[in-house]
Amino acid sequence: MATFFDEVKEMGVKQATIAKVDDVVERVTAGMNINDVRAMLRGDEPRRPNPRLRPHADSFWLHIRPSFYHTEVTHIYPTFRLGWLSTFMFVWETITGIFLMVFYTPSPEVAYQDMWNIMSGVPLGQLMRDMHRIGAEVMVLVVALHMLRTFVTGSYKKPRQFTWFTGMILLVLTLVLSFSGYLLPWDQLAYWAVTVAVSAAESQPGPEFLGRNINLLLRGAPVIGAGGLLRFYLLHVLLLPLLAGIFIFVHYYKVVIHGHSLPPGREAIGEDTAKRVPKAERVYFLPDIMTSEVMWTALTTLGLIGGSAFFFDAVIESHADPLITPLHVVAPWYLSWSQGWLKWIFPNPFTGGEFDSKVVVAFGIIPILALAFTIMPYVEVGRSRRYADRRVGLSVGMFFIAFMLVSNWMGSPEYKVQSSAEQEVAQHILPQEGHSILLEVPYEELAAGTYLPNQVLPGREHLTHALAEFEVALREYSCTNEGDDRFEPCQPYQSDQGTRFSNSAHTEVLPDPYAALVITQVQHNVYELELVFKTDDPENPVDFHFTKYRHEDAAYEVY
Repeated sequence: MATFFDEVKEMGVKQATIAKVDDVVERVTAGMNINDVRAMLRGDEPRRPNPRLRPHADSFWLHIRPSFYHTEVTHIYPTFRLGWLSTFMFVWETITGIFLMVFYTPSPEVAYQDMWNIMSGVPLGQLMRDMHRIGAEVMVLVVALHMLRTFVTGSYKKPRQFTWFTGMILLVLTLVLSFSGYLLPWDQLAYWAVTVAVSAAESQPGPEFLGRNINLLLRGAPVIGAGGLLRFYLLHVLLLPLLAGIFIFVHYYKVVIHGHSLPPGREAIGEDTAKRVPKAERVYFLPDIMTSEVMWTALTTLGLIGGSAFFFDAVIESHADPLITPLHVVAPWYLSWSQGWLKWIFPNPFTGGEFDSKVVVAFGIIPILALAFTIMPYVEVGRSRRYADRRVGLSVGMFFIAFMLVSNWMGSPEYKVQSSAEQEVAQHILPQEGHSILLEVPYEELAAGTYLPNQVLPGREHLTHALAEFEVALREYSCTNEGDDRFEPCQPYQSDQGTRFSNSAHTEVLPDPYAALVITQVQHNVYELELVFKTDDPENPVDFHFTKYRHEDAAYEVY
């Protein structure tokens, strides 16, 4: 076999170098030399035999992509590019996740500080975390929409039952993958949301020791700590991405085997002609589909970066504390339906009491629904994919969507979660976790004093707006909490009715009953914000105080 030096002696340095580069390009592309690549980029017709088909048979990556597509599936309808977008979001999450891994340690002692370091000390760290977080939200949404589109167009029917099966596995992996990353910031919301979720294992209907040990396996200890954080980290960055990658390849390979299903009205009932594409209706992957996907990649990347930079902010809350439970612990939006189901009451026909809702949901409803969706293509008898012939199936699908939307609403704190008026108002104005109206007031507008709800402060518009929201929240939550009218929320406050209130910092005349915001300067650059609720009713006394601090140099809300 001639070496490069032999070719130099025979052809000269220039021609030998060109020949070597051409050989390398042909090896990398699995069959296309430099001239073939240039002709493809120019849009020229390929030479015969067509070298652009070889990469689909010989390369590592393109063997999971069809070499040509039917022109009907290259338009936005019927695929809406959701399958490609699902894969793109998986790659996006992998890239941004690797960046975050470099600066993160899965230990309760440093995880929270690492998150703050990423957001404030690492160049582009805040942007990268925002992109990873918004990517997770988009990925869950896109994969769910992809499954919905497949159901609506009937693309799960024979011979694509196993393709649907792998799609269901990918949907579950996507949900668990996103949820496993929920704990990693090690803040209050993440800690308690995961604690509530894994506690369902302890309520399983089997022997007590089984539930206890499943819970220990998930948490790593009786309460989530170093062991639990490490388990969730390894699930998030190793096991689940590996499984997802395997099933993505299997899913794509089955699409190559059976072809992209055509629009429902394009084929005769019971026929599947997706693989038999006439030459006149073929669109080849190279270069047409590839250039289209490059364009969609650029637009999607631009949207994600722009959304992260200007519209989306992945905030971090206070450090995880096993001893303090936030008022409203909510699951991620894509799992709030399960939290809604936990509020149902399930009567026990044998004892006359109630079933444990955790048992019914975690070990009853969810497994039954998952099994039903998975085996649906194997038991459905209808052969037609046309919309007019699937009225019952589509109606059931729309009913399920409505049911899930209602369940998501049921999972919100507003549904069957009721605290006292003062706690709800404090949660709205100065909450333990999350967005805070008062902590967003500019430091320059703060001044020591006692402020009543809806008080107008000239020249301090942000604080005035916060006090107006204080009034609105007090009226709303007091009126909606059954019989809780201790602060006369549905009537205008009578500021001329006064009673004396005092603590170590101040003495003021305030309405009775009343709610007020008390601002005290505790250091030259730190203000104490205190919500005070008080009644003098001897039968139902209230003396409720809720305090947070605002630092002059705080780049984020200070808790």
